[in-house]
Formats: sequence, structure tokens, C-alpha cells
Amino acid sequence: MTNYPHTNRILVALDCIVFGFDGEDIKLLLIKRNFDPERGKWSLMGGFLEANEDLEVATNRILFDLTGLKDIYFEEVQTFGKVARDPVERTLSICFFALINIHEYDQEAVRNHNANWISLKDRPQLIFDHNQMVDLALERLRYKAALHPIGFELLPEKFTIPQLQKLYEAIYDTPMDRRNFSRKIVSTNLLLDTGEKNQNSATKRAILYSLNKEKYLKQFNAFHYFISDSMR
Repeated sequence: MTNYPHTNRILVALDCIVFGFDGEDIKLLLIKRNFDPERGKWSLMGGFLEANEDLEVATNRILFDLTGLKDIYFEEVQTFGKVARDPVERTLSICFFALINIHEYDQEAVRNHNANWISLKDRPQLIFDHNQMVDLALERLRYKAALHPIGFELLPEKFTIPQLQKLYEAIYDTPMDRRNFSRKIVSTNLLLDTGEKNQNSATKRAILYSLNKEKYLKQFNAFHYFISDSMR
């Protein structure tokens, strides 16, 4: 077998910005490191690419280890490769963000990783270039959520339009006009009326919807412009 003449070792890390929604706030899954360097400081979750793994396989492996969930929505954000970004060894990091419904994840898996859900508004200072990663991922999330229905990945199977609006208000950290938002969402034809009412609402009148998954998959890359005239 012929090898390339380059002999320097360069590690490839995969750093995960895991966004979750708990019904009120957008949160980040972060770990407090119990090893050097930067022991005791906050870090993104992640792992290293194995020699026999494709990137997508490695990403799914890491997400499953972190959350106990499979088939999570994720997408690559950017590769970070400054020479001194990791003080231990030359390391490239492929950064990606994932979206999960907090109420569905495996709590034991998260505890085993010494991890915590922290509100995006209360994000602590992170190690290395992880703050920059989160900033870019949030920018990408806001861009994509404005045009495409990725926000549904953060919701339970059945939800109300007010719950969906609260999600988008959390993503953009701004209030939205109720009537405009409802009209915009209904016009996408992505919602299915379950015939059920939300028993936990104050009025018990809010209709529970589910996502039309077939239409969702077909229209995922279509431009819906969810929020263009919904913000006050």
C-alpha cells in the first residue's frame, strides 16, 4: 500500500452544538470538563473521528452516545482549523448543530457525560473557540428556521400553534404577532388537526396539531418564510 509522504498527525474532532427546547427556552447541552486542559470549565459536547468512520456515521454515533436518540436532525456549520486552537495537539474541528426535543432525550446518558442543559440566554464562557461555534450555529439556526420548517424538530409529536409560536419567539428572542404567525403557519399546510385539545392549557381550547411528515419531507427545502411579517 502506498502512503502519502506527509507524516504529521492531525486529529479530527467533531464538536456538537446541541440545541434543545423545553417549552419555554432554547437550551444548549454543555459539559463541565473533568480533565485537562481547561479542567472545570464549560465545553461543547463532542468526540474524535475514528479512522474507519464516515463523518455522518461518526456524528450519529456521538449524538446517540450523548442523548440516547437516533435519527436526530443535524447539519454541518463550519470547520475550525487554526493552528493553536487546541493547546494539546494539532486538531481540526468539524462543528455541527443538532436539534432535539428535550423531553425525549435519555437523561441518564446526559448525566453519564457530566452534562447539563443551560439556557442560551445564560450561556457561560466556553473553552477554546467554542463560543464562536455557538454563535455561528445560532446564526445558521435562525436563518434556516425563518425559511424552512426545521423548528418542528424541537417540538413534541403533538403541539399547539401557541407552543409553536413560543418556540420561534425563543429562537429569535423576540415577540411575534399572534395572528400573523398563526396565518403563516396554517398556510404552509404542514399541520394536521389531531381532533384533540390541549388539556394542560388554561382554557382547554387550544387544538393539538401534528406534523404532516410526508409533506414536511417533500417541502423541507421549499421557502415558507415563517417569520417575515410575524415579528412586532
